[in-house]
Amino acid sequence: MLAIKLKRVGKKKQASFRIVIAEKRSKMGGRFIDDLGFFNPHTDKFEIDKEKTSYWLKVGAQPTDSVFNLLVKAEILKGPKRAVHKKKKTEEQQTKQEQPSEVATA
Repeated sequence: MLAIKLKRVGKKKQASFRIVIAEKRSKMGGRFIDDLGFFNPHTDKFEIDKEKTSYWLKVGAQPTDSVFNLLVKAEILKGPKRAVHKKKKTEEQQTKQEQPSEVATA
């Protein structure tokens, strides 16, 4: 299965990413089929080739959640953005888990 993924490039602590078409199970720095653009998280700039991206989406490539959000931002796809990071537990939920449940013994 093909996926539209981010491939990390750049120096240590100065990451930037290439947006590529690769096999879903391939390594992040492994081989890729096609290059669609770039994303720089430090400056929040990105550039995506819309024609190539729409072609690969029609063929059946599935974007990862982060790439999906970039495609929505670039107005290539429509819809709500996907949650990428898990939300932290609220204080109320943590206190409920810490307190042992009371068991009535008769």
